[in-house]
Amino acid sequence: MSIWQAIILAIVEGLTEFLPVSSTGHMIIASSLMGINELPITKIFEVNIQFGAILSVVVLYWRRFLQGFDFYLKLLIAFIPAAVLGFAFNDLIDAMLESVLITAIMLLLGGIVLLFVDKWFSDANKERVNYKNALVIGFFQCIAMIPGVSRSAATIIGGLTQGVDRKTAAEFSFFLAVPTMLAAASYKLVKDLLKLEISDLITFDLVKIQNSFEVITADDLQLLLIGNLVAFIVAMLAIRFFITFLTRYGFKLFGYYRIALGFLLLALMAMGVDLRV
Repeated sequence: MSIWQAIILAIVEGLTEFLPVSSTGHMIIASSLMGINELPITKIFEVNIQFGAILSVVVLYWRRFLQGFDFYLKLLIAFIPAAVLGFAFNDLIDAMLESVLITAIMLLLGGIVLLFVDKWFSDANKERVNYKNALVIGFFQCIAMIPGVSRSAATIIGGLTQGVDRKTAAEFSFFLAVPTMLAAASYKLVKDLLKLEISDLITFDLVKIQNSFEVITADDLQLLLIGNLVAFIVAMLAIRFFITFLTRYGFKLFGYYRIALGFLLLALMAMGVDLRV
């Protein structure tokens, strides 16, 4: 992977992670078209640069993260459903993540839903998320375990079903992304990419930990640092854009975009393009 390819992937991650358009679908297309989807470093890179995107939320909303116990309790309540189901059905989720077809279909279906969301929830006007709302949003987040659904889309729609307005629902989705993405990315990095068990970290098995990093070269570390920096900057810009756009115009444009992207994935598959997650 070249520096320019790393920068392109990081831009894609930063732009799409917090928008309701499915970052998975975009990463599949970007890495496949650049011919780097089979490189071992690509999967490590795609997981690792999520940390840069996560940091953008903390920096943008740092005052919110200093609010205290109530704020974190709501995040914990919303986080628990995905944590439990993710652990219980890890193998099934991994199997679905390998399917580009599922990703394409869910992009299409999710796009159709977004065309009508503004009309369905036009009366949503609550500016606060309570504990019950947080739990419901947490269950909606579980739907995003299906690739192509979009964690952002699922959680924002979950908030709208509870009468929460678009801006507040979107911001809570960003906040919830921090523990959710941090846990998922860390677990995947340790177990699937570094081939370590949690017990190896708890017991601090230095030999296993050191051996696990032998697949990552100094050049790879440079790419990871650049990727996280780019993803961090782009995600900050994307979040600011999304909040402004969503408040003014709603979801319909994102719906049309998802439908077009889903058809593009299906067309590339029909043309025999090697698409892999």
